[in-house]
Amino acid sequence: MSDVVALTRDLIARPTVTPDDAGCQRLIAERLQAAGFAIEHLRFGEVDNLWATHGNGGPVLALLGHTDVVPAGPVEAWASDPFMPELRDGVLYGRGAADMKGSVAAFVIALEQFVAAHPDHPGTVALLLTSDEEGDAIDGVRKVAELFRARGQRIDWCITGEPSSKEALGDLLRVGRRGSLSATLTVRGVQGHVAYPEKARNPIHQAVPALAELAARRWDDGYESFPPTSLQISNLHAGSGANNVIPGELQVLFNLRYNPHWDAARLEAECEAILRAHGLHFDIRWHRSGEPFHTPEGPLRATAREVLAQFSGALPEESTGGGTSDARFIAPLGAQCIEIGPVNASIHKVDEHVRVDDLQRLPDLYLALMERMLAG
Repeated sequence: MSDVVALTRDLIARPTVTPDDAGCQRLIAERLQAAGFAIEHLRFGEVDNLWATHGNGGPVLALLGHTDVVPAGPVEAWASDPFMPELRDGVLYGRGAADMKGSVAAFVIALEQFVAAHPDHPGTVALLLTSDEEGDAIDGVRKVAELFRARGQRIDWCITGEPSSKEALGDLLRVGRRGSLSATLTVRGVQGHVAYPEKARNPIHQAVPALAELAARRWDDGYESFPPTSLQISNLHAGSGANNVIPGELQVLFNLRYNPHWDAARLEAECEAILRAHGLHFDIRWHRSGEPFHTPEGPLRATAREVLAQFSGALPEESTGGGTSDARFIAPLGAQCIEIGPVNASIHKVDEHVRVDDLQRLPDLYLALMERMLAG
């Protein structure tokens, strides 16, 4: 069994449902310390974060990942226990196999190989891990980035190991991500009997035109490789369940995924202006998950394109799709960020898995990127 498969199995066997790291980072820290890395454990609240570095000065190339996973759901729905890694027909099954313990294991192997081959490499190579990517993402990389900003820690290039590939390893290069902005809107009315609507004020009836305008609005036409900004209403709740009572309050949840045409403050102002224009009595709470980021053409993006073309046999698609990732906290530090990882078809699903052939190639892929950027 190859080293990367063995390490991935060891990580999967630790039930790291967010934010529990279950000793993964300590295991990794011991390996990297033995390879000559300086180790810093950064624990905030219940979240473990690891910062491991080798070398000095710039440029700084950081590999970014997470050890936490989403809950497995009903164990009986899986073909094998989600936290007992199992190899079947050239595929490794287990929660986190693709998202993203396979990439984390590949990072570790690649880093060990890189410093063994280039002990006096220029600049700094680093690994940043958190146990709070799948959860609230408050005390993870967001908090680490705040610390880095305060102490002047630079990061020039960042490679995130999120599962980005679609059909084959290396067929997609993620060069940015949309921002995410969530709202909890409460529209206040006056409760009453449905037979006497003149004595009540129905918040559902009042809110529908405003919500329709928000949902139908074309916010922009996209931005370079970004799709147009999108607003999606995800939940509506009002009333007690009785069909003869006009509710006194409506709660609406919605989310905007937006490109670099916007920032969160401007979107909040635009949405609130529409709500006010419809005369609603409302309160709104906003949660800013992260601003959009985009890595323009440059050394990191060009190198990644060439390396992935060698691994997949064709130039990769360059995309900004998908949800969010922790790179949204690293990009504002001035770093160019890309995302490269295994096929994402099974992530967050029952019987999550990664092809062993892909897993065994991942360390070579990350090693090639490091050598091209720092030792080439």
